[in-house]
Amino acid sequence: MYTLVLGNRNLSSWSLRPYLAMRATGAPFDEVTIQLDQPDSKAAILKHSPAGKVPVLKITESGRTTTVWDSLAICETLAERHPEARLWPEHAAARAEARATAAEMHSGFPDVREQLTMNFARRLPKPELREATKAQIARIIEAWEHALGRHNGEFLFEHFSIADCMYAPVVSRFLTYGIETPPIKTYCERMMALPAMQDWMTAAKAEVEKGWE
Repeated sequence: MYTLVLGNRNLSSWSLRPYLAMRATGAPFDEVTIQLDQPDSKAAILKHSPAGKVPVLKITESGRTTTVWDSLAICETLAERHPEARLWPEHAAARAEARATAAEMHSGFPDVREQLTMNFARRLPKPELREATKAQIARIIEAWEHALGRHNGEFLFEHFSIADCMYAPVVSRFLTYGIETPPIKTYCERMMALPAMQDWMTAAKAEVEKGWE
């Protein structure tokens, strides 16, 4: 029923997000991995989506395939199709806050993205951070602290949700570059310990070993 088209595990932060949501549903799915930044990458992706970007979710039912692109749209689709996975909080107020938190990540933090690029399997020296990057890191940590304190759970909104999916690549970036996160260190450790994150790490290391950059 489901096929998830992904980019490199080591580099594609946008691919990690719906992968975690997909794993949280417990539903079986096929994977197609496309190596990015190659001469034929765009053509390979266009075979799956006219948007020309990964990730892509393909849903095949009754002989018809529905294509969903964009990480957050894929996560929302999975939440609708699998309410038992509780990918959004049950309470309306918490759900609204979780959506706002996820959307802030989806559209924001450009300096963090630029200076702390995803390199999931590696440990790299921290660059000289710009003031804007420092401010965005502080905002991310503030948002995590607020959610964890307000909802009093192991994840941002009590149980694992799309908000955690959206910030999972940031957790990995902080680890890659040794960004100190004492207030939410336990949360980061809990995220990295998820079986889906560990499986992603195994695949990312395999890519690095075979020379995928």
